[in-house]
Amino acid sequence: MDTANVTCGNASTILIPQRVREKDDDHTLRILLYSLIFFLSVFGNLLIIVVLTVNKRMRTVTNTFLLSLAVSDLMMAVFCMPFTLIPSILKDFIFGAAMCKIVSYLMGVSVSISTFSLVAIAIERYSAICNPLKSRVWQTRSHAYRVIAATWVLAFTIMIPYPIISHLEAFQWPDNTTAHQCRHKWPLATAEQTWYVLLLLVLFAIPGVVMIVAYGLISRELYRGIQFEMGHKKDSTDVKNGLTSTVSSGSDDGDGCYVNVVQGPHSMEMSTMATSGRALKAERPRSNTSEAKLEAKKRVIRMLVVIVVLFFLCWMPLYCANTWRAFDDISAKRALSGAPIAFIHLLCYTSACVNPIIYCFMNTRFRKALLATFSCCVAPCHRHCHCGLRDNEEDVMATGASMSKFSYTTVSTMGTC
Repeated sequence: MDTANVTCGNASTILIPQRVREKDDDHTLRILLYSLIFFLSVFGNLLIIVVLTVNKRMRTVTNTFLLSLAVSDLMMAVFCMPFTLIPSILKDFIFGAAMCKIVSYLMGVSVSISTFSLVAIAIERYSAICNPLKSRVWQTRSHAYRVIAATWVLAFTIMIPYPIISHLEAFQWPDNTTAHQCRHKWPLATAEQTWYVLLLLVLFAIPGVVMIVAYGLISRELYRGIQFEMGHKKDSTDVKNGLTSTVSSGSDDGDGCYVNVVQGPHSMEMSTMATSGRALKAERPRSNTSEAKLEAKKRVIRMLVVIVVLFFLCWMPLYCANTWRAFDDISAKRALSGAPIAFIHLLCYTSACVNPIIYCFMNTRFRKALLATFSCCVAPCHRHCHCGLRDNEEDVMATGASMSKFSYTTVSTMGTC
């Protein structure tokens, strides 16, 4: 008996050829995990969509790409998870022939848009941090809209084969019961192999390399900023020590900026002490600011590493399984049927719930915008209640993407969400 296929993210759910009744504990665990990931994905991405839509001044260039990413991740959760879990549990695709084609198509489209959005965010961040002056010329919201439109059109175009090759077929189990399977019927085996290799390159290998290069260059730039801050901190310490020695020795070995305006030895000493005291007081907040900048840059570097690692962790098993199945179907079925392929699918679905956490919810300014957006829902609205950020807060967020390469990361440690 041929296996049933349900595509999600361009992968095939490999069902067991015989009607094997799995343990109820396995079903319960799988349902719980899928339900948890589904709830987190839908709830998290809906919050991002609402916040970025209500707070119009938060619609920066990066936020525009994040909005597209949230929509695609929401599509992935809605069109992938239920249509993968239910047929896997029932061993029967119960949604009909039309949904077989529609779901297969939207599954591929949602994954493509999500991947293209991640690549666009990586390139935008690289330009904003590593080439801030040049990027300000072309990094506009209108340009972001055009890029997003192109990614959506490209995703809908390259996934056209899925509704063509997806077919609903009926088959008989050994106990004479009838079930259905949503299968991919390729005209040639070489066509299937070419397709999955193409997807491996377009939706995994090339985006992964682009993200590694972009975030690697960003990390190098931030590391240089850390070295600059450390050197500046050392110079400030030396200057502070020099001022202290000037006060204690009474000599004028300093920079002489405050000596020329003083008349007489006594007034010179008092002026020197007063100026050095002001410098020492100013040094404390300046030192705190420098430490904050260093920690912000270090957090950004760690977060960029996490983004790349999670991308490969979530998607590498899926595309490897696809390619393996295309070239050696029998051994792939034997090795991946049941729990392994369900776990692989769950990994790729996890990206739909971790993306909101990484790109937005770990951002302090996004959390403030979230609280401001829903504040009117908690408290009764007054006559002039303004849901969202105050004007000055929104202005800070709206201009966050145009910062220089060093101050950019102090405004937002995770982007401009």
